[in-house]
Amino acid sequence: MIRRIISKVFGRKSRASGAQILPQPRHGIRREQIDDCALKTCETLAQAGFKGYLVGGAVRDLLLGKTPKDFDVATDATPEEVRRLFRRSRIIGRRFQIVHVMCGRVTIEVTTFRANGQKEAEEEDERPTDEHGRLLSDNVFGNMADDAARRDFTINALYYDPAREEVHDYFGGVADCKKHVLRMIGDPETRFREDPVRMLRAARFAAKLDFHIDEATRRPVATLAPLLANIPRARIFDEALKLLMSGHALRGVHQLRAEGLHHGMLPLLDTILDDPTGERFITAALKTTDARIAQDKPASPAFLFGTLLWPQVLQRWRALEAAGEKPQPALFLAMDEVLDAQRGQLAIPRRYDGMMKEVWALQPRFEQRGGQRPYRLLEHPRFRAAYDFLLLRAESGEVAAELGEWWTRFQEAGEDERAAMLLADSSPKPRRRRKRRKPGESGAETQSA
Repeated sequence: MIRRIISKVFGRKSRASGAQILPQPRHGIRREQIDDCALKTCETLAQAGFKGYLVGGAVRDLLLGKTPKDFDVATDATPEEVRRLFRRSRIIGRRFQIVHVMCGRVTIEVTTFRANGQKEAEEEDERPTDEHGRLLSDNVFGNMADDAARRDFTINALYYDPAREEVHDYFGGVADCKKHVLRMIGDPETRFREDPVRMLRAARFAAKLDFHIDEATRRPVATLAPLLANIPRARIFDEALKLLMSGHALRGVHQLRAEGLHHGMLPLLDTILDDPTGERFITAALKTTDARIAQDKPASPAFLFGTLLWPQVLQRWRALEAAGEKPQPALFLAMDEVLDAQRGQLAIPRRYDGMMKEVWALQPRFEQRGGQRPYRLLEHPRFRAAYDFLLLRAESGEVAAELGEWWTRFQEAGEDERAAMLLADSSPKPRRRRKRRKPGESGAETQSA
């Protein structure tokens, strides 16, 4: 009787898995905080004789008092078994299959427990790796304990059982959440070698959650950071996008640089942040994006990457002009050169090129405030994005603050006020068409005609 009371209050140890099982009073998560679709998914799995747990980031965020954006479920059912249980579901992925279960507009990602990523010291790990220790294949099903050991950080190896309202904690993740510590499961150097992207994830989670990285976890990063060069650029881009759209992009960028990881993700940061104007511009852009995400407003990845690349475009544009190129051709040439150069660094998808180029190309047109040009610019489909971009340039001191203020007023003004605001059109007048000389006429006769 006493043992049952102690277990209910303080939690119990699972004999089968070695997890600390914490009851609701110990973790504080309530069922009503959980998405109905996620609860239904777990209940359907349980009714069919399978296990179903909320896992990872959702459990972590609930422990931290945050509202999860996504709910993931882990189960001992295979992807085919999960697919048969849910009419609106589909299997995705080739390297490791997962199932998307749809309830209205909500999608729950259901994964089968994967095999242990950490072998016992006396066992031989036969999973294929490259010469740097990076895993080439890790596509084996396992049990919940195996799945927990495969995960990267202790705070992500937490499983919530909605039926019993218990949290299964394998590596002290609940305590690390309370202490705001990011700690790697297993030997950090081995785990980083298995997948160097984990170093980027460490920086992203530390910035997003305002955690400090455990010293043992942090220690190998400086030595192993060059391994990011072996990672496909598409994966690096995906991780960069998650960091920049996390709502904590400014802190994340500085975290990357502090850990020396920006060379593997955003190598252009050194050039930007070492230039005062460039640093002010990027800081303003990241702050604006973070604020929009905090307010649940849409944020455009293309716009954000356009701000990251703009200091390079601007530098190259000015260099081409100094070399004698005319302004507009120089800008277009600079845009193409910068975009081509970054393909080997970050692999920004080409689908973003169109918006970035349009926003960049409209910047010189804000200088033209006479005649019909301002009215035509207002009607451009990308005006709003280009105007927001202009305000960032004004905030950083790249252009005069008066220019941004003028365009803010011009948008809001009535027709009479707009007309009064127009500046004298100082743009070059079109050249008069020269009269073609007839055969036998001299140049002197043409000029005097």
